[in-house]
Amino acid sequence: MRQDGLEAVHRLDFTEGEYREALATNHRLSRAEGIDAVLRRFRLDALVMPTTGPPAKTDLVRGDSYGGGASTPAALAGYPAISVPAGFAFGLPVGLTFMGTAWSEPTLLRLAYAYEQAGRVRRAPTYRPADVGF
Repeated sequence: MRQDGLEAVHRLDFTEGEYREALATNHRLSRAEGIDAVLRRFRLDALVMPTTGPPAKTDLVRGDSYGGGASTPAALAGYPAISVPAGFAFGLPVGLTFMGTAWSEPTLLRLAYAYEQAGRVRRAPTYRPADVGF
């Protein structure tokens, strides 16, 4: 979340009851009716998705662009997720996120490790000044 978003949330005035009600609704939607429902319905061990939107080079004038991310459902539910290198798009790294239900860390780690070992796509990062968007 960006700083301005954090500051906006800080200014909200919730009572404890309103907060607890909103949290319960959030958990119901993201857990029982969200991730858990999909995993159960399709008999899956995990959900797999691109970690973020398409990569973009850093723009030193306008700042970074953000194409969205896969972490939001797991974050809302309080569930585990792991991201691993998936390859490159336009010479920039992209990731793959494995997301599961509560207490599924051992399964997610096994899946992510197996994917990394099979793919072997990670490359050590480099800095090339020509890659910066001026």
